[in-house]
Amino acid sequence: MELTEALRTTGSIRTFRDQAVTDEMIYEILDDARFAPSGGNRQAWHVIVVKDPLKRRDVRNRYLESWHHYVGHLLAGLIPFSPLASDDDRAAALAQHDAAMKLSKPDGFPETLDQVPALLVICANLEVLAATDRDLDRFPIVSGASIYPFVWNILLAARERELGGVMTTVATRSEQELKVSLSIPSQFAVAAVVALGYPTARHTKLKRRPVSEFSTIDTFDGQVFIAP
Repeated sequence: MELTEALRTTGSIRTFRDQAVTDEMIYEILDDARFAPSGGNRQAWHVIVVKDPLKRRDVRNRYLESWHHYVGHLLAGLIPFSPLASDDDRAAALAQHDAAMKLSKPDGFPETLDQVPALLVICANLEVLAATDRDLDRFPIVSGASIYPFVWNILLAARERELGGVMTTVATRSEQELKVSLSIPSQFAVAAVVALGYPTARHTKLKRRPVSEFSTIDTFDGQVFIAP
């Protein structure tokens, strides 16, 4: 597949055909994805391919529990889990929790996560991550640069093989429970859950903001950067 096409058509896929993704296919995807960049080339990722039905169900339960909190934020008109949220924002989201639970659908993605063809839990080794922003007076995000390119490579490698998938971080809210269920060592964090499978619909070109809406020259409020 031509790279530009892959970049413009690799969207978040959450509905899959009832077709198995073989271990061989998963291995090939990970074998390609491992060439992602990482700080110091330390490759701080560890992938758990979750196959046991009980463990899959537990991942689903942890995800669904957090998903209700996510929807609660939306019902309250908030950005879910915003690092800039106030105590009042958190209280407003929590107040919507029961309403969020009532919106659950038996066949929804959160409710059926345990049934996806391939379920991966991506962990990050905190002992080798370079968090250069850890001492700044704001929410730290930099260390994700050593993990999420690998996750994106998984989705691109899946796209190359006509699979679809989605990276979600919702379940990380229940990290401690996941660490117990999946025997994840204390020095590792849960970075993402990835679902993969053969999509029920064709891949289509994605819609995104044009470059002129997010690029400027020299300063944040500088002249808009546009094509010559």
